[in-house]
Amino acid sequence: MIRRCNDSDFDQIFDIINDGAKAYRGIIPSDRWSEPYMPREKLRHEMDLGVVFWGFEQEGILAGVMGLQPVQDVTLIRHAYVRTANQKQGIGSHLLSHLREMADGPVLIGTWADAVWAIRFYQRHDFEQVGVEEKIRLLKTYWTVPDRQIETSVVLADALWREKHPAV
Repeated sequence: MIRRCNDSDFDQIFDIINDGAKAYRGIIPSDRWSEPYMPREKLRHEMDLGVVFWGFEQEGILAGVMGLQPVQDVTLIRHAYVRTANQKQGIGSHLLSHLREMADGPVLIGTWADAVWAIRFYQRHDFEQVGVEEKIRLLKTYWTVPDRQIETSVVLADALWREKHPAV
């Protein structure tokens, strides 16, 4: 079952993100990695900025989460993680499909450039990586991330965004 998460889910969201992020250890540049990967204060800040988490629940426990954040004229998919024990079961695909249906307008996703499995996952769902100049513009327009993260990230765009921006 997919449902909107609420404040009582905060600890589960925190646990899922930091468990799922273990796959990025050694992939994310060491100067961008922290332990935990997303501290509680950072998660609370993201939620305060409008990231709404949706969860895939199995037997009353969240197995995966994905955030949705409307920003200006696009919707961002943020912080998509599945518990290590629940990966490779289609949970991320179900969450992504659900959130895309809820999105109003084009959808953009940012991830780490060296996380090839994450990029392939989004590509299987009809997202395409944008060019370097456009990536920089998009990350500076729609996200609040440091320059070092911009250097080491990619942005993927859905078909609606690509239709509106065919030259990029």
